[in-house]
Amino acid sequence: MPEMGEGPELPELNPVIHGKLRLALLSLLAGVDEAEFTWLRAKTGATDGNLGAQLMKLEEAGYISVEKKFVMRKPQSLYRITQNGRAALSEYVAALKQLLGAAAM
Repeated sequence: MPEMGEGPELPELNPVIHGKLRLALLSLLAGVDEAEFTWLRAKTGATDGNLGAQLMKLEEAGYISVEKKFVMRKPQSLYRITQNGRAALSEYVAALKQLLGAAAM
């Protein structure tokens, strides 16, 4: 059995991204140019209120941008991942891989 000594320092996981829905949203947005609110809701199964709150947290962190407009008199919100969001997601994935170490196969 390995000794319980001082091992390597565990990486910090970005708390903004660490939420399940926020991680899913960033992952979805990383794979598309832009996404409508309704598409994100359908992909995640989130309620309008929860989805809106989590998107706002990502926007406040500078990880996504939103464009709001009207199409045939109906509001439309388009979301895009920003360069900062892409970098933060990459750092999060790297930290998660480091944290999981050999268990990540």
